[in-house]
Amino acid sequence: MSTTNTGLSRRATLYASFASVAGWAFDLFDLFILLYVASTIGDLIFPVASPTLSLAAVYASFAVSVLLRPAGAAIFGAVADRSGRKQTMVMVLAGVGLSTAAMGAVPTYAAAGIAAPLLFLALRLVQGVFVGGVVAATHTLGTESVGQRWRGLMSGLIGGGGAGIGAALASGVFILVSALFPGDQFIVWGWRVMFFSGLMAALISFLVLRGVEESPLWKAQQQAPGPKTRFTDLARGGRGGLLVLNLVLVSGAGSQYYLTSGFLPTLLGKVSGVAQSAQGTILLVSSLGVIVAAVAAGELSEHFGRRRTMLLIGSFNLIALPLLVWLITSTDPASTGLIMFYASALAFFANAAYAPVLVFLNERYPTALRGRGTAICWNLGFMIGGLMPSFVNLASPELADVPGRLMVFLFVMVLVFIVAGALSPETRGAMNAEETERREVQPAVE
Repeated sequence: MSTTNTGLSRRATLYASFASVAGWAFDLFDLFILLYVASTIGDLIFPVASPTLSLAAVYASFAVSVLLRPAGAAIFGAVADRSGRKQTMVMVLAGVGLSTAAMGAVPTYAAAGIAAPLLFLALRLVQGVFVGGVVAATHTLGTESVGQRWRGLMSGLIGGGGAGIGAALASGVFILVSALFPGDQFIVWGWRVMFFSGLMAALISFLVLRGVEESPLWKAQQQAPGPKTRFTDLARGGRGGLLVLNLVLVSGAGSQYYLTSGFLPTLLGKVSGVAQSAQGTILLVSSLGVIVAAVAAGELSEHFGRRRTMLLIGSFNLIALPLLVWLITSTDPASTGLIMFYASALAFFANAAYAPVLVFLNERYPTALRGRGTAICWNLGFMIGGLMPSFVNLASPELADVPGRLMVFLFVMVLVFIVAGALSPETRGAMNAEETERREVQPAVE
């Protein structure tokens, strides 16, 4: 059987790539479920007088989950660096699926009072810890299992493609559940079934991971270990400035995601008034476009470099994303075809921005620190990005104020992304350089 330059057979490389994409897709599927039922959850579990405050409470529960991701990144990033990427994937994906399903059993505020939102928030915290570990395993396993030529594409395929597939699956489940539980039935049972589907995602993830081989770079690191690495090494030895710059870059990328794809269900529903039957289709189509955008941007970074690709896309988004928000919210909600085009473009360009970021982070850290470094930077950056929708809602006295506030937030955070990208070095080929150095040093060590 032929092998790739990573030492894995082509079949094992393809399977590891597929498992990484599938794992990230099912993880994002679990997270997207809340976005698709945000309005329903707001009314049933976080009821307040103002609709914008109710939405802010729901997105705050999303933000609370995001706040725990760095803790999960620290815990499971260390596990991924010391015990392997595959074992970590099994643990975190099972945890995410089970905690998601448990949210479907939370009683409403009418039935349990204050216990309802507290229980829901507790489960969001548990989910956040497990989600924080997903990046440490899926993205490192995927990029470490393919050769240099394919790492940019792999980054886009996992990060954006996996997210697009996860969103598409969530959209499909939303369409199906909305049809099975129409109208008031969705308020009674439909939203619960949406969360229960997390069990399906956990089971499929487990079955996929059974045949995955461990990362060849991680195995090579274990055979020729250097000094024992610690969590504090992320900020020592001149890495402190690197850590801060990475966090700022990921914050800009994460904000583009959360303020577009993450905010889109609310933007279409409560803000723009698009019919619920049309929302699912629009979100599904836009999610499929994300897959194309992320894969294309990741591949582009292999030809033009990570830094230049991020700067090109960011410069375009500085104008395009606020403009597309204005077009969506100023269009007649009955013109679903036109809104679908604008929404798809919004998700396309926003998700293209962060497609090269994952492999960029992988290449910024050596194998012994890669799980922790990537996971900490990604989760802390996306924690900041995940807070942005709540800030938009809190800064909007009325629903009519949301589009303008959203446009301002997008412009500022895209600008942050561009500045951080301009200050960052080019990293393409760094993982290859590390492996070459290890092979050269290995005989002397033995």
